[in-house]
Amino acid sequence: MTTNSLQGHQDIVKCNSKQINRQIAQERLYSFLVAIVQTCPPEEVLQEFKRLLIDFIDSENSGEIAGTYGIYFVNNEQDFLHTIKRCCYIIINNWESKRNYKYIQELLSLIATHQFWIKTTNPKINLYKSWLENFVNSDDYEELKSFTSKHEKSAYKQQSNSHWTNRYTSYLLVAQSFDTKRSKEQQEAAKKLSKQMKDKFKFELAMYIARSQSAASSSTRYKNPSILGDHVLRLIKMIVVKKGVFSYENIAHIFIKQTQNQNLYTFKQSIEKYLFYTVEKQELVSNVKQQLADKLSAWRTEYNEEVINNNFILRICNRVIDYLTTETGEEPSQLFVLLLSQGNPLTLVIVLLKIILICKNARSHLEIRIAHLINYYEKYPESECKWFIHFLEVFNITFAIYAENIEYNLIKMEKDRPACNSQLNLDAYRVFSQLKTNSYK
Repeated sequence: MTTNSLQGHQDIVKCNSKQINRQIAQERLYSFLVAIVQTCPPEEVLQEFKRLLIDFIDSENSGEIAGTYGIYFVNNEQDFLHTIKRCCYIIINNWESKRNYKYIQELLSLIATHQFWIKTTNPKINLYKSWLENFVNSDDYEELKSFTSKHEKSAYKQQSNSHWTNRYTSYLLVAQSFDTKRSKEQQEAAKKLSKQMKDKFKFELAMYIARSQSAASSSTRYKNPSILGDHVLRLIKMIVVKKGVFSYENIAHIFIKQTQNQNLYTFKQSIEKYLFYTVEKQELVSNVKQQLADKLSAWRTEYNEEVINNNFILRICNRVIDYLTTETGEEPSQLFVLLLSQGNPLTLVIVLLKIILICKNARSHLEIRIAHLINYYEKYPESECKWFIHFLEVFNITFAIYAENIEYNLIKMEKDRPACNSQLNLDAYRVFSQLKTNSYK
């Protein structure tokens, strides 16, 4: 081995050794925090957090040499940011499960109110302080704050200066929970909060429906969680009316049975027909149907003779979701714009619902795509994208109605009044909702 190659090999070994030592130090720090947050009072956890990650003094409780649990292994700002965030989420996840919401807020306040301008004689600590100040002014810190805001006020009681996208944070959190660039603790926190926000919306919607149809109920106890006003009740009736033999669930079950053992070529044709079967205003969606059929026909032609399985179904459902929402993850698809330009978002929402009813595993992909659309439209003021917001509201309500833990039924309360057409008189019916499980707390 030449002198140059030997030196290069030694440099690689040294670099790998530093990387391994950094990872070991990080895991020791994370394990230490997990241990104290599960066994110590919150006040003590806050003190330890301040020592280690704000004052950058090693723990008195470690019983080890200096730096074992401290942050002195960090040599660049990106590693510092990742370490700080993961430490925060370790504590937040544990306190959230114990409902120690007060201390979650105190944790973030502890970071934000630190006097960054006070310098020390240690240049490395001074550098850490500047990085910590950058963190407090970053989007990552804003995400952390979102995990405490829900305990200060309802996610649906918006302040006048809040951005319109705040109403749809649950979808942005779903995208975060599947983002592998984030720590596992951050993903878990996003997943938990997203579920809580969805459950809260489902509960408040069910309670609003009950209150709005009963003169005896309090008019102030439960508010409408949507922004559609009292029109939401009629929308719900339009969605719930598809029950019984011709319900979306039954049609989905029939489709699944009928398409067993089909090859991919035949399944592509079957799913296109299924998605637009019974969709109202067929003449308005004919162009969409043709474009979707063309896209499906060209997708994975090399597997056309393969017999479908669950993996194929998931992949094709995810692909159809892309065609109908966003294919790039950055801008809306042509079919999305085309369908919503027809003026009835319910058509698109029902088609998306029918996809999930035949492949529940595709729901996370759908919600991530919804998050991508929200990210795209957030740069526009609310007044310029009301049609998109209306779509989101209809989407929220439809998927809340078809949630597994809530059963909605339409009950006829009076005889239909004579009408000049054959349309169902929805005013003669009332919606009843029943919580199957006590999911909201």
